[in-house]
Amino acid sequence: MNLKSFPLGILGIVLGLGGMIAYSLRPDWLWVVTAAEVAALTCLVLFFILHFETVKAFSTRRSTKMGVNSLLMVLLLSCILVIVNFLASRHSVRWDLSENQNFTLAPQTHRVLRSLPHDVKITVFTREKDPGYQAFKERLESYRQASTKLNVEFIDPEKQPKLAQTYGIFRTDTAIFESNGQTIRVTSPSEIELTGALIRISKDSKKRIVFVEGHSELNVEDKDRNGLFIAKEALTRQGYDVGTVSLLKESAVPDNTSVLVLAGPRRAVTKEEQDRIHTYIEKGGHLLVLADPDTQTGLEALLARWGLGLGPGVLVDLQDRLAQGDLTALLVRTFTEHEITQDLTSAVLLPLSRHITFDEQTGKDWDFVPLARTSPNSWAETNMQGRVVSLSEKEDIKGPLPMAAALSPKKAPEEGTPRPAIVVIGNSTFASNAFFNFPGNSDFFLHTTGWLAEERDLISIAPREPALHPFTPNPTQERALIYIQVILLPLTTFLTGLLVWRKRRRL
Repeated sequence: MNLKSFPLGILGIVLGLGGMIAYSLRPDWLWVVTAAEVAALTCLVLFFILHFETVKAFSTRRSTKMGVNSLLMVLLLSCILVIVNFLASRHSVRWDLSENQNFTLAPQTHRVLRSLPHDVKITVFTREKDPGYQAFKERLESYRQASTKLNVEFIDPEKQPKLAQTYGIFRTDTAIFESNGQTIRVTSPSEIELTGALIRISKDSKKRIVFVEGHSELNVEDKDRNGLFIAKEALTRQGYDVGTVSLLKESAVPDNTSVLVLAGPRRAVTKEEQDRIHTYIEKGGHLLVLADPDTQTGLEALLARWGLGLGPGVLVDLQDRLAQGDLTALLVRTFTEHEITQDLTSAVLLPLSRHITFDEQTGKDWDFVPLARTSPNSWAETNMQGRVVSLSEKEDIKGPLPMAAALSPKKAPEEGTPRPAIVVIGNSTFASNAFFNFPGNSDFFLHTTGWLAEERDLISIAPREPALHPFTPNPTQERALIYIQVILLPLTTFLTGLLVWRKRRRL
């Protein structure tokens, strides 16, 4: 028996159908199914090549042109198309032709995907008309192709409101990562955020965020407008362990504290407590201070050890503020370049804030980075009572002024030694239940705690911005474009039409 006499067509059909049946019964046997489909495709192609003349001669018979031959050809071609589509869907190949390789995952991301210990379910709540829909879809498709442990699903919260309510979705373009009993949410489709979520959700241990209490601070268990319950729930969903500590009762900050938070204290922080906080920072701790204006907390003495200061008065901005709102309701739209702010896309609402100062002489060993500033048309109002709010050159402080700043040592610590970090924000209300769901507020707070918790050190992926090379013509080029677009192209179209019309009339 030679190859030509072997029933390749029948064998190809049997292998193709058998592979599809096997895949429907055992999807995990992907290598067996793939081998069967490849063999089926090979048999069918060989059948057409070896029997081309026979098939051609058979098809030319009048009796078979409209009969069995047509049906056989349709079946064989359909089998080939089905097999090719099946293989393409399971083993698709993508080429990233963008100039900055925007859709090519970084090597760090590939390492994270290869080392995932558990399956991860990613549910993206978005609508096709939302700005983040396409970015999430394209980015997560790259992730899914790089790892079989990812299960990605897109949900329209308007079509499935109960499911969105179950997950606590209050804004679209939100991705929920679920794995091994943990849940983390991401509101940005950037590779840094997505890979960071995979890293956090694949870790067995959680980093601990501790809020200081005992000075009338915002309470993490308070569900009223002035509480931090929503912020606590957001941190928990991000994979953190949230707790509280009273430094009046404890002799030191707990050793397992990743970030220590002073959330808007209203009463004085004692010298003993400040010493314990200072010791914690000297050992490589991370501190977040939310300090409101017109409060006597005594934190100035603690912050002065690192060159930081809390400016007097209340910030007033005639430009960057909430529309139809008070002059003190700042709406921050631009940020200084920093790891905390690099992915912020929404404005941050900071009602009733104070500014941050820095003494370069005292803090010469520290790197001071203002995260956000007021506009040039702003000032620190030192007298809010008894007169119309206006800039007084003698009493007030002219802007722009920083209302949030990050501090880290200029000299890198020795290997194995934790690196201290401090962030001071001149407002605590932005993180309260009343304002936390404002899109920029939640992102700013979570980015800040993530930076302090050293989640930034887990990945080092530089953000990729789409390449944009706008063409700005000079006067000569501008005139040339006008002549081409306004005169030459319409004239060419008219003359071409005239020539066609004349030619048709001669026919």
